[in-house]
Amino acid sequence: MLYGTSYGEGGDRVRDVTTEYSGTGDPARSLALLWRTREPASRRGRTDLTVDRIVRAAVEVADTEGLAALSMRRVAERLGVGTMSLYTHVPGKGELLDLMLDTVYGETLATDLPDGGWRARLEHLARESWTLYVRHPWLLQVATTRPPLGPNLIARYERELRAVDGIGLTDLEMDAVVTLLGGFVHGAVRGAVEQAQAAERTGMTEEQWWRAHAPYLEKVMDARRFPLAARVGAAAGEEYQAASDPARAFEFGLARILDGIEVLIRGRDAAG
Repeated sequence: MLYGTSYGEGGDRVRDVTTEYSGTGDPARSLALLWRTREPASRRGRTDLTVDRIVRAAVEVADTEGLAALSMRRVAERLGVGTMSLYTHVPGKGELLDLMLDTVYGETLATDLPDGGWRARLEHLARESWTLYVRHPWLLQVATTRPPLGPNLIARYERELRAVDGIGLTDLEMDAVVTLLGGFVHGAVRGAVEQAQAAERTGMTEEQWWRAHAPYLEKVMDARRFPLAARVGAAAGEEYQAASDPARAFEFGLARILDGIEVLIRGRDAAG
């Protein structure tokens, strides 16, 4: 789940967004773990406990219970070991979070980029990222402006750059394009994840919610005061049977971004 748990008025459970930050661990330890250059753990620790096992268990906790539930103690419970045994391999939660991020980023490296030009490659990357966020929604809670500089993240960046290499962009423009695409997907997929989690929490689908609210909205909203909202909102609500359609917005936005990049490339070709 995307949300952590807190308590509101009357002791009712409510959910609030919990944000973590990557890159908060010790740089030397994090990079040594990410690139697996750290010396093996002491033989006094459990021989069947490894960094990979710890990271897999942590990802499972975040996937099934939410990022707010993630702690060294909870990971140890999932593995059936004492909490202190984890610290033999991973020094703390900051380093563990970096390892989790780099591990799931590796899931995007399994397939080759498609043939068919830069547009098809960028579209593939966008859909691949969408799927990754849906599979691991806790990724949306982690601020990565200081990214975990591990091998999978670097390989992912290399792969993204290959999608636009040799099409007439400067190095800085190549970086800007993949950053633009990544930021767009991050924002677009949030709505889809929130819709899915709202349905899970309330037991009501978007269509059911809309049908319950739309008739009352028509009664209280003055169409003369809000003419555009009334006209466009009615058309969108009728089409989506919901307040919004994140998947459709993603398709529309992705096409417009790719169109814009194409204009840039064509302008560069014409100038050349």
